[in-house]
Amino acid sequence: MRPSGRAPDALRPLSIETHVNVHAEGSCLIRLGRTVVHCTATVEEGVPRFLKGMGRGWVTAEYGMLPRATTTRMRREAKEGQGGRTQEIQRLIGRSLRAGCDLVALGERQVVVDCDVLQADGGTRCAAITGGWVALRLAFSRLMAAGAILRDPLGEPVSAVSVGLYAGVPVLDLDYPEDSEAGVDANVVFCGDRLVEVQMSAEGATFGRAEMDRLLDLAAGGAAALAAAQREAAGT
Repeated sequence: MRPSGRAPDALRPLSIETHVNVHAEGSCLIRLGRTVVHCTATVEEGVPRFLKGMGRGWVTAEYGMLPRATTTRMRREAKEGQGGRTQEIQRLIGRSLRAGCDLVALGERQVVVDCDVLQADGGTRCAAITGGWVALRLAFSRLMAAGAILRDPLGEPVSAVSVGLYAGVPVLDLDYPEDSEAGVDANVVFCGDRLVEVQMSAEGATFGRAEMDRLLDLAAGGAAALAAAQREAAGT
């Protein structure tokens, strides 16, 4: 039995509330169980220096956790300096969202997706990618409505979900109690039904190919459910 009582292939309760930030071109608040992430997409004219004159845009991401996102207060990274974990996660978010974008269709402009964790209970990077796509979808729809871009830069939803072996059983969408005890922990990113990135590692004993395939099958089912929720939230 999972600590939450969920079936092995069940996601946590999911909600995506859009237009939560009146200033951002796209925004949403995503809740996966007790994990809550605020995502905004900001459109900036112009691109980083390495892309100037190439006729294509750029999508990047920043990620952070508020001091009381966890059970004990953390010091703000603005005060302490950005840690390696934060850098790794925001690079993952940026890579994942770019995988679902036609950067030529975006033109020479940059979109910054900010993902701020208000409350953490496992799977924050997956929630950030999933919510970040919704914020990006809303921002691109706004650009198209204004005539700033003529072709939609986004295709299939980019969604991410965690899977793992908990007490030897493959389970979907780990919360913190499961994540902290998992024998195998993985984060899987999809664009539609195609893989973008797989981060999978043994936390204790090794695991076999059959177990890995079972975890990927679980992840594919979870990502499909997330993609449906993304489309519904974004109105596509």
